[in-house]
Amino acid sequence: MTWTIRSLLLGVFLLSGCKHTGGGSVTPTPTQPQACDAQQAQISREADERASPWSVEQHLAKNFPGKKVSWLMTDAAYQNFVVKPNAQNFGRCNDSVCYLFAAPSETIQAAVEKSMVNGAHDPAVIGQALGLPAKNFEGPLRMMTLDLAATGVCVRLPVDSDPGVWKCTSEEDTDCFKFGGYTSGGVPELMVIDAPVSHAVVTEIP
Repeated sequence: MTWTIRSLLLGVFLLSGCKHTGGGSVTPTPTQPQACDAQQAQISREADERASPWSVEQHLAKNFPGKKVSWLMTDAAYQNFVVKPNAQNFGRCNDSVCYLFAAPSETIQAAVEKSMVNGAHDPAVIGQALGLPAKNFEGPLRMMTLDLAATGVCVRLPVDSDPGVWKCTSEEDTDCFKFGGYTSGGVPELMVIDAPVSHAVVTEIP
């Protein structure tokens, strides 16, 4: 996928409490295309039409039941792309929005837990679990987790024109983008727009 290249920027894939006013809790904003601006909402509608009868709503319900996503970055990438520039959002950014590919938190966390040996992660195990090269996970990592329902961010199915997509050049290509909401390794993925740094739980992975 794509994810191989995407993850180089993102490394490779907050728990935010409910706000309270007047003693009552505010229901979190649903994670639906309506959370997107006009441009992203249009892209989401076109993606759903292309994927029909599949849709981002069905994708969320089947593959992201906890409405939480996670992704991994090498510590070096985290420092260079998040800490040093004091980034407000994760992902590849242009003048208007930032694009982030993310997977179900359960999938990423399970891969990390399975990889731990003697207090450190095994890059090969994570790579095998996610269908990505082990070299993407060498050295200390950071795992980010974002609660989609609590933050109300825009999510949709990834499309070929998204920044970071590694396009297939032949029918034999396997490690490239395949439309439909899954990486080339079969891991469910979402495009998250403007994933806020301030709302992500960041975990260090030795």
